[in-house]
Amino acid sequence: MIKLSIVIVNYNVKHFLEQCLISVFNASKNITTEVFVVDNNSVDGSCALVKDKFPQVKLIANKINYGFSYANNQAIKQSTGEYILLLNPDTVVEENCFARCISFMDSTLDAGGLSVKMIDGKGHFLPESKRALPTPAVAFYKIFGLSKLFPRSKQFARYHLGHLDKDKTHEIEILPGAFMFLRNEALNKTGLLDESFFMYGEDIDLSYRIIQAGYKNYYLPETTIIHYKGESTKKGSINYVLVFYNAMIIFARKHFSQKNARLFSILINTAIYFRATIALAHRFVKKTVLPVLDFSAIYLGFYFAKPLWEQYKFNTTDYYPSEFLMYAVPAYIVIWMISLWFNGAYSRTMQKASALKGIITGLVVILFVYALLPESLRFSRALLLIGSVISLIVAYINRFLVHFAGIFHQHFHRNKKLRILIIGQADEIKRVEKLLADVRVIPDFIGFVSTEPDPQEYYLGTVNQLDEMVKIHKIDELVFCAKDIPSQSIIQIMLRLSSKDIDFKIAQPETISIIGSSSIDSAGEFYTLDINSIIKEKNIRNKRLFDILSSILIIIISPFIIILTKKTFQLLNNSVNVLLGFKTWIGYYKGGDVQTNNLPTIKNGILTPLDYVNSSDSSVAYIENLNMVYAKNYKIWTDLQILIRGFKNIDRR
Repeated sequence: MIKLSIVIVNYNVKHFLEQCLISVFNASKNITTEVFVVDNNSVDGSCALVKDKFPQVKLIANKINYGFSYANNQAIKQSTGEYILLLNPDTVVEENCFARCISFMDSTLDAGGLSVKMIDGKGHFLPESKRALPTPAVAFYKIFGLSKLFPRSKQFARYHLGHLDKDKTHEIEILPGAFMFLRNEALNKTGLLDESFFMYGEDIDLSYRIIQAGYKNYYLPETTIIHYKGESTKKGSINYVLVFYNAMIIFARKHFSQKNARLFSILINTAIYFRATIALAHRFVKKTVLPVLDFSAIYLGFYFAKPLWEQYKFNTTDYYPSEFLMYAVPAYIVIWMISLWFNGAYSRTMQKASALKGIITGLVVILFVYALLPESLRFSRALLLIGSVISLIVAYINRFLVHFAGIFHQHFHRNKKLRILIIGQADEIKRVEKLLADVRVIPDFIGFVSTEPDPQEYYLGTVNQLDEMVKIHKIDELVFCAKDIPSQSIIQIMLRLSSKDIDFKIAQPETISIIGSSSIDSAGEFYTLDINSIIKEKNIRNKRLFDILSSILIIIISPFIIILTKKTFQLLNNSVNVLLGFKTWIGYYKGGDVQTNNLPTIKNGILTPLDYVNSSDSSVAYIENLNMVYAKNYKIWTDLQILIRGFKNIDRR
C-alpha cells in the first residue's frame, strides 16, 4: 500500500524542480511513496529532465496550462496514497520531513492537513507557514498594513497568526499552497481543489473545507523546508493584485453569508483599486524619476552655464539666441539620455563607467550631427563640452540621490569578486569548483570546509567552526555540497547564520546547477551551464539598438532596394515590425522538427543563423547546434554579419 503520494506542479523552473526531486527521494527512503510531476506546458526542458533523470516519476505533461488547481487534481485522481502532499517545485525538504509528518498525522487522527516551518533562501522564517482564515476583519488589517504595524498582535496580525510561537506546534486554519500535507480520507469528504481558482486562493478554499468537514489543520515546526518563493507573478505587480484579490472574492462568495460576502467583496474591490493605484504610481515613479531628474538637472546646468560662458567669452549674457535653450539643449539631453540607457546607466545595477561611456558616446553622436548642421544651427562646441561635464556629474549625483532617498536601490557594480566557502568532501568540492569556473564565477577567495570532525590540511576547518570562518574571512557566500551534507544540516546552518549578510547555495550531486536565492521576493539565483548569453541585460539592449538602427537605415534606403533588386514591399513591412519591437532581424531557425525549447526566449526573427552559413548540411542536429551557438556566444557583430550575409532574404515572410 502506498503511504504517501507527492504531487509537484511545475512551470518553467527546471533547475529548482531537479533539486526538489532529489530532496524528495532522499526523504522518501523507507517510505512507500509515489511521485507525480504535472508540467503545465513548460518550455525550459523540464519534461525532458524528468524523463531522463527521474524515470520513476509519474509525469503528466500538459500541452495547455489550465491552472494550479486543475494540475494538482489531475495527479490526485491517479494517486493511491494514504496521505497526499502538494509540494511546490521551488522547495527543498529535510531527510526526516515526510517521516515526521506521517508520524504526526498517524498519531493525530483529527488532523486533516498539516504545514511545516518554511524558510526562504536566506534562512529567514516565512510567515505564511501559518495563516488564519481571511475574514473581512482579518483581510482589512492585512490589506491596510495594520498587521505589519502590530506583527505580534492576536487581533491585528491574525492573517499570519503572529501571536503564535513559530517554534511550537499549533492548530491553524489555512495551510500554505507550497506544502500541503493532506489526509486522503479528508480529501474524499471535502472534494478536490476548486478549479475556478486558476492561481492563488485554492489553498485557502481547501483548508477551509477541511475544517468544515470536521478535521483540523496543524502547523508542525519539527521539520523545516526551504521555499525559494519562485512565484510567476511579482507581488508588487498589478497582475498579482488582480489575480490574488479576485481569488479572495471567489472564496467569499462561496463560503461567506450573502451579507458578509458582499461586505468582503466591497473591501476587496476597494483593496484592488487601492493596491493597483499604489502599484501603478510606484512603477511610474521608479521608471520615470531618474530620467526626469537627469533631464531637469542637465537642463538647469545648461541654463546657468550659458550666461556665465557668454559673460566670460563675449562680455554679454545674451549672445546665443533663445532657440539654443529652447530646442538645441533639449535635443542634446535626449541624445545623452538615450546613450546612457544603451550603456546601462538606467539599470538598477550599473557599471561605474556606464555613465561615463554614455555621456562620451552621446557627445560623439552630437558632434557628428553638429558637423552636418548649417552654420546658423551650430551654437557652441565649448558649451557642448561644458554640458557633457555637467551631464556626467549630474548622472552620478542623481543615482546616489535616488538610492539614499529610498526611491529604489541603485547599485554600482564594481566587479567585486565573491569570497566563497564550499562545504563538502574533496571529490565533490573539486566538481563544484570546476562548475564555478565553467560558469565564469572567479572568486576572490575560496575556502573549503569539511563535514568530517578531523579534516586534513586541505580544509580551513569543520562545519562547527563556520561562524568564526564567516566572520574572519568576510565570507559572501556558502555553497553546500548536498552529496556530503544532509538537507537537515544545511537548513540548520542557514537558520543559525540567517542574521549574517551572506548568501546560501546548494550544489546537488550530478547536476550542472548551484541553486540559491538572495531574498524572499526573488525567484532565486543560481549558477548554471545553461545558455544565457543572449538574454543578459547588456546583450538585450545591444540587440534592440541594432534592430532600431538597422531598421531605420533599411527604411531610408528601401525605395532604392525595391527598384534595384525588385524586392517586394514585404521588406518595408519587416523593417517596421522590427522597429516597433514585434520582431527582431535575427532569431532562431524554427522550421521542421528543430527544437528551441531549451534556448532562452527571444522574438521571432526575419533571418536566422542559417542565413550566415553556406553549408549543405541541413540536418536538425546541425541547425539546433547553430541556434545554440548563436544564443550562447551572442555579440552585436554577429547580428551585423548575419544581416549582411542574408540581406537578400530580408523580405522573407
